[in-house]
Amino acid sequence: MTRLIRNRANWLIPCAVVGTLLSALPQRSRGADDPRDWLQKMNQALATRNYDGTFFHLSEGRVETMRIVHRVRAGRVTERLQSLDGSGREFVRNNGELTCYLPDQHTVLVEPRTDHGPFLGSMPQFGAGVNEFYRIESLPAAHVLGRAARVIAVNPKDQFRFGYRLWLDEKTAMPLKTQLCDSRGQVIEQIFFARLDMPESIPDSDLVPSVRTEGMRWVRQGPSHDSASPALSAYRASELPPGFHLTVAGAQTIGGATVPASHLVYSDGLATVSVFVEAQQPDASGAGAPGAGSGADTASSAPAEPPMQGLARVGSGFAFSTVVQGHQVTAVGEVPAQTVEFIAHAVKSSGAAELPRR
Repeated sequence: MTRLIRNRANWLIPCAVVGTLLSALPQRSRGADDPRDWLQKMNQALATRNYDGTFFHLSEGRVETMRIVHRVRAGRVTERLQSLDGSGREFVRNNGELTCYLPDQHTVLVEPRTDHGPFLGSMPQFGAGVNEFYRIESLPAAHVLGRAARVIAVNPKDQFRFGYRLWLDEKTAMPLKTQLCDSRGQVIEQIFFARLDMPESIPDSDLVPSVRTEGMRWVRQGPSHDSASPALSAYRASELPPGFHLTVAGAQTIGGATVPASHLVYSDGLATVSVFVEAQQPDASGAGAPGAGSGADTASSAPAEPPMQGLARVGSGFAFSTVVQGHQVTAVGEVPAQTVEFIAHAVKSSGAAELPRR
């Protein structure tokens, strides 16, 4: 069952997530030593600079070598993320469309990408709400890749969220190393660059995937133009961990499904949890139906997937699935296990639809 939840969650989470790196920009003024300023400037650097680098991704005792190419030309952003070992996966974003080449699943997944942030992630604006649940501070300076680096810590104040440590290049504010940490400061995931170049231009050839797609299955998914059914749209979390609130309420088609699922996103301003509510499929095996066992050909009718219930590790985060009022509810995010469990258990049908907070 854990494997089933993990496999299902792979359709639910954005396929280009490689861990949480934050963002900022070069700092030049003497008064700009506030760590929050460095984080915001790093966001800008990741989004607007050309860069080509190789980094190591360490998670769950495994190491994967990745290459990231990010180009901004005439206001158009193109990115390519490539696994150099392991799964052999590649991800290419061309402005608003993301194509995921998954040779280990013999699948090419195409989906709209609405957040437009770089593959390496982005840090939301820090406001009073975020400061209430995280402590942001500067740590002693260090050197990474032979470069002087600012070190910033973002520490959670409770057990419902993870924290971060970031090593930012003193000259460019690009992240040279990042760590995702639990509430006790233990490292869950680590990303560090072995090479990072920032050329003035990047050729088209560096953005072309190398995966051979002959015989692979192509799947297009993403936000649906049709809204979820009224029954699904009524589902909301009746209670949330401190600081979390609804930011997105919409519909998304998952995998090869024909009916959109309700898609909710809850955030504390930094961490996010996606919740998917799906109507359970009726048993297609024909058992108990008129004509069952009468010699009709039922070989092509497979039983519906059993409802998923339980917790699974997904990358550096967790997914938790349960059944609520006959509907499959899955919460997934780069947060502690108790956070996705808390939110999933709180989801229920409500007559009034809560609007996302802006």
